[in-house]
Amino acid sequence: MPAQPPMAARLPALSFALLAAFVVATAVRIHNDTTLAIVIASVLMFACCWASATHLLGPRAALHFVVIAVCLGWFAEQMGASHGWFFGHYTYTDVLGPRLLDVPLVIPMMWFALTYAGYVLSNLIVWQSPVDGAPGLAHAAMLSFLAAMIVTAFDLGADPYFVYTLKAWIMAKTDGAWFGETVQGFFGWVFVAFVIIFGFRMSSRQQPLQPVSPFLRRHALVPLTIYASGMVFQMILGSPVEIRSIAPFAMGIPLLCALAGFQRWKRLGPTTA
Repeated sequence: MPAQPPMAARLPALSFALLAAFVVATAVRIHNDTTLAIVIASVLMFACCWASATHLLGPRAALHFVVIAVCLGWFAEQMGASHGWFFGHYTYTDVLGPRLLDVPLVIPMMWFALTYAGYVLSNLIVWQSPVDGAPGLAHAAMLSFLAAMIVTAFDLGADPYFVYTLKAWIMAKTDGAWFGETVQGFFGWVFVAFVIIFGFRMSSRQQPLQPVSPFLRRHALVPLTIYASGMVFQMILGSPVEIRSIAPFAMGIPLLCALAGFQRWKRLGPTTA
């Protein structure tokens, strides 16, 4: 077997190190949810998912995923903040840190991290593998829609918390059907997440998705833990309090299904330990 490039050999350790730092930063947020804590946790989540995606998909495909998610995520949020597209009319405050035009920089980073986690979870649910098992167009659309629903399950609890506890953005309409949030916002989340994930699947159809070093079963715990940490955070600090009961069902069901797929792992390499 040819020797691995030094960076490729370090990617698993880097992913786990960034994951550990993210978990610590999230724990700090539970006690002190300041702008600095939110920005640090978000950047760590983004970096962790990028390292994991590079390990799983290869550096070129991972970069494609990052560019698609960050650009489309920023565009959707900018159009929402300036024109009310996708999510309804809203205005970001300074809570989430520095902005590019009307959108905090951490928001497009979150779009990548969450869509990457949704991509891996949906593949584990259907294929018992973190990567896609078939390239057909209809299949790609179905898997992308499943992943978009998984991403939006996170938003069911995140949006009310960000709006009414953190006051990270101000909604023009405050009497929506979901704890004051509009249902339009969740349709927007499904649509934008679908476009990002489907766009990545289409962009990678002509190139093989190959791990840069052996991707063992334990390495898939990185995106699973990222998603699970969001669920645990909402169970502890969800606001209004009903969110704390909703989160383990909305996010827990797809997470448990992905863990079942994780247990029935399809081999990507010579070992799967």
